[in-house]
Amino acid sequence: MLLKGFEIEMYTGTPSGDIVGLSDKIVGSLDGFVREPDSRNVEYITAPLQNYEQLLCALLRPRLQLRNFIKQLGDYTLIPGSTLSLGGGDRFFRSDPTNPYHDYIEQTYGTKVVTASVHINVGISDPEVLMRACRVIRVEAPLFLALSASSPFLNGKATGYHSTRWGVFPQTPPQVPLFESHAHHIQWVENQLMAGTMQNVRHLWVSVRPNGDRRPYDLNRLELRICDLVTDPIALLGIAALVEARLLQVINNPSIDPLTQSTFTPDELISLTYANETAAATSSLDAQLQHWQDGRSILARDWIGEIYQDVWAIAKQHGFACFLSPLQKILREGNEAQQWLQLHALGLSERHVLTHAIDVTRECEVQLEDKLCSSLVA
Repeated sequence: MLLKGFEIEMYTGTPSGDIVGLSDKIVGSLDGFVREPDSRNVEYITAPLQNYEQLLCALLRPRLQLRNFIKQLGDYTLIPGSTLSLGGGDRFFRSDPTNPYHDYIEQTYGTKVVTASVHINVGISDPEVLMRACRVIRVEAPLFLALSASSPFLNGKATGYHSTRWGVFPQTPPQVPLFESHAHHIQWVENQLMAGTMQNVRHLWVSVRPNGDRRPYDLNRLELRICDLVTDPIALLGIAALVEARLLQVINNPSIDPLTQSTFTPDELISLTYANETAAATSSLDAQLQHWQDGRSILARDWIGEIYQDVWAIAKQHGFACFLSPLQKILREGNEAQQWLQLHALGLSERHVLTHAIDVTRECEVQLEDKLCSSLVA
């Protein structure tokens, strides 16, 4: 099994769904939390682990600490979703007014970047295998967005997107190729830094990127950045299990490669992938996508089902097939955005939908803590 970990960004706010910036207080008092440019969301990072049961507790434990801490500050809670659902998109609330990179982000992008998400990191040490894995997951990233979409509202309105976050997020630089090799990646990043299209090595905001301790030279993991915030840890582990099983398949089968298995040129593949990302951001599991191999039209949920069937035996062989099973529930009942929009269609206001989600998220965490993690949290 591969090492994997998560970067989780979450909003803090009131039980009625209004988002309130508390990150300066959180980061100053709790270990393991880092600030984002805007104070209304905060991030925690899990250590790389192989075992899914341990990962579950690594996801839950900081959230429980965070909940307890912000309760001491006032009547505050954690807010699901990946956008400023009920308001606040008209201005930036700086978490660190002295940071020049944050200056650049605020002035260049505004509140389009004030989103919450999940980044899934999976360890792959061979740089050429990592580049091929990034190529495969890049062209399939819209599927993971479709499973995770949780941002249908912005500033108190339904936007027409299932993932408003990915619909408005400023992918930077605007055209990122499929990297043919580690050397190609290094040269491309160096060129972007010289041209100023990237401010630093972190300023590569794309659905999937290679990551490591000294980018772009020393790389050791794939980072999937497209997913909206998935508040249900069991559902998130299901998505991570699908990523890992697909990566194990790719690692063991060098012929799986968009550069050799597709009827499209690399530039055409990038155009197709961007179009698929837009479709998935709009309609998630119901999106009509084009398959990267031959351009055939396929529903996102059907494509996910095909990969699920392909990799289930690999997950079983490695002992984590049971963690794939929550995906069937998502495919059957819809992702968080689809469930919210169903409630909205029944006449519930955006605020009622969000306050309901806040309650569901808290209850889910309490149940999981009682069943699985009470000894670790104590």
